[in-house]
Amino acid sequence: MLPSVSRSTRLLSARLSASRPLAHFRTHMDPDSNRPVETNIRTKLTERFKPDFLEVHNESHMHAVPPGSESHFRVLVVSSQFAGLPLIQRHRLVNEALKEELSSCVHALAIQAKTPEQWGMDPTLGKSPPCMGGSKGDHTVEEKLKAGRE
Repeated sequence: MLPSVSRSTRLLSARLSASRPLAHFRTHMDPDSNRPVETNIRTKLTERFKPDFLEVHNESHMHAVPPGSESHFRVLVVSSQFAGLPLIQRHRLVNEALKEELSSCVHALAIQAKTPEQWGMDPTLGKSPPCMGGSKGDHTVEEKLKAGRE
C-alpha cells in the first residue's frame, strides 16, 4: 500500500474513533498489506458513509478459490445516510462506492445496509450460505483472480 494511503487511513480511523461513540463504532484494523482489498473496502465505506458501525468480512475461504483470496465479501454498514432510502437504493450506493473493486477483483458482495435505528432493533450480521461449488471444476480460477488484480 502506498505510504500516503496508509497514513491517511490511520488518520481517518483516529478522527472517526474520536468523533463517534465507541459503543456504536468498530474501529478499523490497521491497514494490512496482506489484505489490500479488504482494507480498500473499509476505507471507501468509511469515507463515503461515515458509519456508526462497520463490519467487513472476507468470506473467500468459504468458496472454491485459492487460499488467501479476496474475492467474496460480506459488509454491514450502519449509517444515518440510509435514513428514508429503500433497501435497493442503499445497495446501489454501496455498490457505487465499491465500483472499482466490483469491476476487478471482488466476485461477490453481500450487503447489509441499515440505519442506526434498524441496527438498534436488530443488531445481527447475516450469514452467507455454503458455497455450492460453481467454480470447483474450473481450473482457471486462479488465473482469472490473478488477472482481476492486475
